[in-house]
Amino acid sequence: MSSALPSFSDLSAPIAVREEMAALRAALDAAVPRKRSLDRNLLVATWNLKDFGSLTRKWEAGAADSPKRDYRALWAIAEIVSRFDVVALQEVGGDLAALRTLMKTLGPSWRFLMTDVTRGAAGGGERMVFVFDGARTELSGLAGELVVPPEWLAEIAPDALKRQFARTPYAVSFQAGETTVILVTLHVLYGKAAVDREPELAAIARWLAEWARQENRWHHNLVVLGDFNIDRQGDVLWRAFTSTGLVVPPALHEVRRSIFADPGEPTLGKFYDQIAWFGSGRSQLLGLDLLNAGGFDFVPLLYRDVGMSRAQMQYRLSDHYPLWVEFGCN
Repeated sequence: MSSALPSFSDLSAPIAVREEMAALRAALDAAVPRKRSLDRNLLVATWNLKDFGSLTRKWEAGAADSPKRDYRALWAIAEIVSRFDVVALQEVGGDLAALRTLMKTLGPSWRFLMTDVTRGAAGGGERMVFVFDGARTELSGLAGELVVPPEWLAEIAPDALKRQFARTPYAVSFQAGETTVILVTLHVLYGKAAVDREPELAAIARWLAEWARQENRWHHNLVVLGDFNIDRQGDVLWRAFTSTGLVVPPALHEVRRSIFADPGEPTLGKFYDQIAWFGSGRSQLLGLDLLNAGGFDFVPLLYRDVGMSRAQMQYRLSDHYPLWVEFGCN
């Protein structure tokens, strides 16, 4: 089997894969707004790519291959990512084989910025990564990790968050035309129980609220996105997340986050991933117009010729769906 990198026009791919990619592109055309001029729209997404590290360099991984993520899955991931201007990725590992192959598949205009891996059992060896289309967006100077002031720690809860976050939120500012937007991505520690997540979510919400007010003076926009591990809309974790004014657009309330969520009741469980910002009406701290928002269900479109189950699919692509918003850049 050749180790040549796949590309969107690679005719060496099996016919089933080429047909699958054509169907995937058509579905993306129907579901995701197209990129227009930068004074018209900005497309931002978040996606937890389960254990995104190594890669089996075959079009289809076999029963004995590890990992199960193969060229076929990588090409599908690239097709989805390519539809957006900036994508925040969670669960990127220390092994960069899949990420580097993704970047080469996306093409020379694409860029990425990432943290180092988070050491320790709680951190899980994960990186926070932003992948962005350099033909439409560029870095505008800020890149850093969210650090809680020491005097806050005792206020959060006894014995909670004794040092800092297990996986430190990562903030990067992007310039798109005349628009500056600061994106903060994170993956909240799941813990042994929901109560373990509440102090971290409350601290993040407080920190971001103060930062948003400060950046608003400079007409910079702050958007937070990632995997917050919120179980249900309205539960104690949701209340901690929204306690300082973070708002999730209504269009995302009914979007399934997990490929294992019940299609009939998407918001009653596994409400993990979010894209949010501060305020509404007069208290709005976002200078961007929300045009559209949604998710994308890739499961029915992929590996149909082999009858792959969702349990198997999670190791090829992910157990999470991508979540996206479209902003107008007035």
